[in-house]
Amino acid sequence: MSDQKPHPGPPKMTLAPDVAMGLYSNFVTIAHNYSEVLLDFGRTLPGREDIPVVARIIMTPFQAKQLLRALTHNLQMYERSFGPIQDPPVPPGGVTAPGSSDTN
Repeated sequence: MSDQKPHPGPPKMTLAPDVAMGLYSNFVTIAHNYSEVLLDFGRTLPGREDIPVVARIIMTPFQAKQLLRALTHNLQMYERSFGPIQDPPVPPGGVTAPGSSDTN
């Protein structure tokens, strides 16, 4: 007879009602150190000079790389279904909007 216990399935994600509503973000800034990657998600609003942070996510570099792979895969599936995602037009003078730098 075997003393092995059945292997449990993958963990079940739960979603609290206050989290289920989600938060809108149109800006992200990324910082890192040796052991962490920090993502601050914000919302730019017309007429405001500041960008309120609506969520901060801190993860390991490994988790960040897994996130990058998952985002890449999902955006490829999105573009196969709906067509290429277009970059926004560059306004006169070449100044880009907040949140459109290569750090987000």
